[in-house]
Amino acid sequence: MADPEHYPEELWGIEDPRITYVPELGQYAIAYTAYARGGPGVALALTKDFHSFERYGVIMQPEDKDAALLPHRIDGRWALIHRPVAATSAHMWISYSSDLHHWGGHKKILEARLGGWWDANKIGLSPPPIETSQGWLVIYHGVKQNAAGAIYRLGLALFDLNEPERCLKRGDEWVFGPEEPYEQYGDVDKVVFPCGYTLASDGDTLRIYYGAADTSVGMATASVRTMLQWLEERG
Repeated sequence: MADPEHYPEELWGIEDPRITYVPELGQYAIAYTAYARGGPGVALALTKDFHSFERYGVIMQPEDKDAALLPHRIDGRWALIHRPVAATSAHMWISYSSDLHHWGGHKKILEARLGGWWDANKIGLSPPPIETSQGWLVIYHGVKQNAAGAIYRLGLALFDLNEPERCLKRGDEWVFGPEEPYEQYGDVDKVVFPCGYTLASDGDTLRIYYGAADTSVGMATASVRTMLQWLEERG
């Protein structure tokens, strides 16, 4: 998909696509990281068949990544979750648009914690949010730095359906981390990093596809109902 000849923002490639089906458009929206000399930025493309793509280009300037579009408008506007980077920290934000090209109304929705937390200093969206009757269920990654390097693990948060910038619940503990040898050792050690999932016909069973140590791809199953119950008890 990368096309650096016609899209210089993709000079160094693309990564971490998060795919959302948008019923209003009858297309899939792909929010991805486009890399060039200026750093990683959030780009957007639409497709019906994954053979041809309508590129919108960079919609969030570097340094920004970990983005996904919500599947329908909120109060008439599209909503995008993303993760800009500041000098010492990286938090999750949401931005709004009427046309998918011009974005504003930027609001911070979840902060990386400080100190010795598993999600200290840097967090980001993992797969696209999951719409449930209780709210937008978000699986996010947190990065802890220690003497042995970084550890990427996953946690849960829940956001209001109609005001997705409002966090309703957030778990203090991580729920999924690198444990197997192929998750602990590779090009980048101690990483589990999902960008996509499928939801089974029962409306509950998730199959989460994730990068393991930046070397292989793994698949884990989970229950939406169980995750919501976990947040109810520990959020």
